[in-house]
Amino acid sequence: MQASRLPRYVDICVIPILNLLTALFVAGIIIAIIGENPFTALSVMLKGAFVYKGGLGYTLFYTTNFIFTGLAVAVAFHAMLFNIGGEGQAAMGGLGIGLVALSLGGILPVLVVIALAILGSALFGAIWGFIPGYLQAKRGSHIVITTIMFNFIASAIMVWLLAGMLMAPNQMSPETISFQNGVMLWQFHDILNRLGFDIGRSPLNLSFVLALICCFLVWLLIWRTHLGYRIRATGFSPKASTYAGYQPETIIIITMAISGALAGMMAVNEILGVQHRVILNFTSGYGFTGIAVALMGRNHPLGIIFASLLFGALFQGGAELDFEFQTITRDMVVMIQGLIILFSGALAYMFNPMLEKLFLNEERLKEPNND
Repeated sequence: MQASRLPRYVDICVIPILNLLTALFVAGIIIAIIGENPFTALSVMLKGAFVYKGGLGYTLFYTTNFIFTGLAVAVAFHAMLFNIGGEGQAAMGGLGIGLVALSLGGILPVLVVIALAILGSALFGAIWGFIPGYLQAKRGSHIVITTIMFNFIASAIMVWLLAGMLMAPNQMSPETISFQNGVMLWQFHDILNRLGFDIGRSPLNLSFVLALICCFLVWLLIWRTHLGYRIRATGFSPKASTYAGYQPETIIIITMAISGALAGMMAVNEILGVQHRVILNFTSGYGFTGIAVALMGRNHPLGIIFASLLFGALFQGGAELDFEFQTITRDMVVMIQGLIILFSGALAYMFNPMLEKLFLNEERLKEPNND
């Protein structure tokens, strides 16, 4: 892909905004065709996501999931690795939390169990990222194929365990027993209500803070450490990385392990923050949407935060649209999300030629005339 000649702020800010506005414009046309006012629909969606009581909490809850999976994709992409295995890595992260919480709950102090469960999610996710990384580095297996296949393997393992040896007794749902009392992350509405703030009930919990910390750590890793430099160097040119004395195979394996760990930590939000037990299919497609989040956020932690907030608002506001309008169903909301993914992914650089002409012409006009 040819390097962009645009200023960095245009590539990072202006183009994603143009892509988003284009997607919303097309969605507005479709909403108008079915007989609804697109501006009214947009107003309802924004109110549902940010204004109605509890709406912001739900939006930030979904945002947390997207931050983890978006960071996972971004870290791998800096080494030019396309990690599509976020779903499987998150599922295995949930298994890691469950094994720790169920085996150590009631034996160790609650805070220790919670800390070990978070580490368990990262460790199990890292293992599920390490294996495809090893296969690519040492055996030449393509990372896209192996990460996709490992999603299916993780799903099969979770079904086998949750419908078998880990299944709670005397019930039919594929899930474990609930964790020991206290083995959970505090939710923000409980914290703020105790401080005297009356806010709506929502599943938003302390894993949101953990996600923001991970954003900072990823920024620190990629742009402020020797390992991050080696990851980016490997992504630009493995041969040049080898010439510089690095080992691209080792960097690939380490990068995929870090990527898998971040995806695995998505389970902290769902399992420790809300469910307090391991359930089947708790990943709900967040791993795949994380690809669009990373693309729209230009693989930068700050951009991923804003892109995650956008998709979180779409999830929460879309539910409000489905409730308020008979003609706008949940499938229509998925269509809007698909349009945003289309224009932020496949058509992400659609406006580049036009903007390059515009900015290059402006630069020529600013140059002094030597005639």
